[in-house]
Order: sequence, then C-alpha cells, then structure tokens
Amino acid sequence: MSPSLHIALRFISQRKRSIFVSLLGITCGVALFICTQAQTQGFEKFYIQTVLGTKGAVLVGDRFQERYSGGFGLSNEGVVSVEGVKPRRYEEGISNPAQMMRAIREFSNVIACTPVLEDNVTITTSDFSHELSRLLGIDLDSELVATDLKKQLTAGDLGDFRTQPRGVLLGSLLAGNLRVKVGDTISIAPATGEPLSFRVSGIVQTGDNLLDERRAYVHRRAAENLLGKPGAASYIIVKMRDPDRAPQLADRLEEVLGHRARSWQERAAGNLQIFRALRVSAAVTVAAIIALAGFGIFNVLTLMILDKMHDIAILRSMGYRRNDISAIFLWQGLVVAALGSIFGCGLGALLTYLISRIPVRVRGFFSTDHFVMEWTWRHYVAGIVIAFVAVLVASFFPSRRAARLAPVAVLRGAGQ
Repeated sequence: MSPSLHIALRFISQRKRSIFVSLLGITCGVALFICTQAQTQGFEKFYIQTVLGTKGAVLVGDRFQERYSGGFGLSNEGVVSVEGVKPRRYEEGISNPAQMMRAIREFSNVIACTPVLEDNVTITTSDFSHELSRLLGIDLDSELVATDLKKQLTAGDLGDFRTQPRGVLLGSLLAGNLRVKVGDTISIAPATGEPLSFRVSGIVQTGDNLLDERRAYVHRRAAENLLGKPGAASYIIVKMRDPDRAPQLADRLEEVLGHRARSWQERAAGNLQIFRALRVSAAVTVAAIIALAGFGIFNVLTLMILDKMHDIAILRSMGYRRNDISAIFLWQGLVVAALGSIFGCGLGALLTYLISRIPVRVRGFFSTDHFVMEWTWRHYVAGIVIAFVAVLVASFFPSRRAARLAPVAVLRGAGQ
C-alpha cells in the first residue's frame, strides 16, 4: 500500500458518516442506472423480437417502376443524365412469388423466406358477431421457419391446422372479441365474393396488440380461392442471419428484383425512436443523481482540507510533494467510486431480478405479463464509468487546492 493511499484511508476513517452518505449516493445512482437501462432496453428488445418474429427482417412487397418527366441529356463529360425524376409507380402485390423466393434465397445472409397473401375480410360467428380482420394466407412449413408462429401459438394444435384445408388461426384479441375458441366454426367473407366456413384450429398471440386484434391465418390456397387471387402474394417475409444488416439487404433486393423492400428498422423507425428517447432520458436523469453524489464528495473533501490543513503542512515539511498531497484526496475519491460501483452493481443486479419477477399486465402498445428486463454487461460498465467520472471530477478541484497550500504560512499561522 502506497503512503498516499494509507493516509487517504486514515482520513476516510475519521469522517465515516460524511463518506458513508456520499458512498450511499454513488451506490444508489449506479444501481438505478443499471435497473432503468435494463428495463427500457428490455422492452425495446421485446418489441424488436416481436417485429422480427411476425414480419421478418425484410418485407418484399409491391413491384415498382421509376418514372421520369424529363428526358435524357448529355453532359460535357459525355455522361448521360436523366432529369425530372418523379415518384415511383407501384403495382400492388407479387405475381410470381415462387420465382422471387428462389432469387432471394441466393443471398448469403438469408435464412428463409415465405409468401403471404393478405387482404381485408369480415369474420362472422354462429351467434352473428362479426369483426373486420386482416386475412393472411400462408404456407405453413415455410412460415414456421421464417417467423415465430410456432412460439406464438397459445391454444390449439398446428397439426390440426395442417390437416384442415379450411383451418384458421386467430389472433388472441380477435378471438376474444368474437368470443370463439378452438374447435368453433366461423364464416370469412371477402370484400367482394362469397363467404366460406372455417374451423378454428388455434389461437395466436404475437405480443403486438395491433396484430392480435385483427389477424387471421389460413392456408394460402384457401386464401387464393376466397379472395379470387390464384398464384399471387401480397409480400414475402425474409428472415436473416444478421437482422442488423437488413437495410443493406433491402437496398440490394430492390435493385435485383424491382420490388419494394423494407427493412425492419424502416418499418419500426418511429417506435424505436420512442424507446431510445426513453432510454436516454432515464440515463440522463440517473446520471444527474450520480453527479449530485459527486458534489457531495466535493463538499466532504473541501471540509476535510480545511480541517486537515495543519496535517497537510506537516506532510509537506516532511518531504511530500504537491503531487503526493493531491494523490491523497484523489485516492479518497477513487475508494468511494470503487466501493460505490461494486455495491451499486450488486444492488442493480438484485433490483433487476426482483423487478423482472413482478407480475404486471401490460395491454396497450404490446402485451406482456411481467416486466421485460435486458441483462447485459454494458449497463454495468456504463454505470461504473459515469460514477468514476463524476467522483474524479468532484475530487480533482479539492485535491489541487490541498496541493497548493503553503506549509510555511500554515505552520506559522498555527504557531501564532
């Protein structure tokens, strides 16, 4: 143990109550930072998993055609330019989904893809209850690989749905609104055309209430017959090995296929901004608490310098340099920061675990029955860094003041 650290610990032991209050502030600040970041990022990750599990990393949809109002021009450098670019003209849906999926599977980052035929329908029950819904015609085998449909099934049996040509899977909120259960028969009618009867084979809960209150899944062939769109698809869901690279894949797919491709980041941009704003707001609030605890250390060290001026002068007269005196007070700040970080990390982990076990029924933007917490070492490192920065900044100025004390003037004043 260095002499400066030894003296710093002696000074700390003489002001236990003041140091304890500062230590408590750092501990609570670090713990709250870890806990709030785990909660806000946990809900954000839960939402991202819901998006990826229902509509994949990339959605390939309508065919587009670029439109130009001007003409071709030849520049001085001999480069042909096109002027007067207008918005794209879109043609709804995909007419050749099998051919497009073969092309999509050629990309190395693609795990699976599946076509979906989607349209508005009206669902009517035996007691004449009815709800507007979005009918999704799916290929079950490829859907199970490209999405989390199997995990989202909360009631019923996918085996029964597979063997039923007119089986249907209903969103959990939609089934509740219709007051139907597995085994009941419902009627599905398109906007134009004759209704068909379907048997409820299962209930699906994606976690996104906007989807669970409207979605109904049937076999794609049954959807083609009901909607009168043989061989067509509304979009293709693409699952990727690295979803973070979805924007690059979407751009490349648009170039190759001539169809609109939207990454999950583009589709969920607005909601992701809300989550990130909440996370930043929580981080700033808790960082302010840690900073206030740092100011507490500033006051403690300033009062300690006034109380220990005679001792500092004696140390200087014994040969301690200014840097040694400064190190004594910096060590005190480091000790408080280290202990506060250790206790804060422990308390933060405990709070994160306890909050994750609290039952809570969230039914709004998405559905969950408990707080969703994200466990990651980054929260702990960030909390420790904020604590050390706040404490070291608070300790720096008192330590410089202590180092500048003139030992002769202090001892002469004490002698008088």
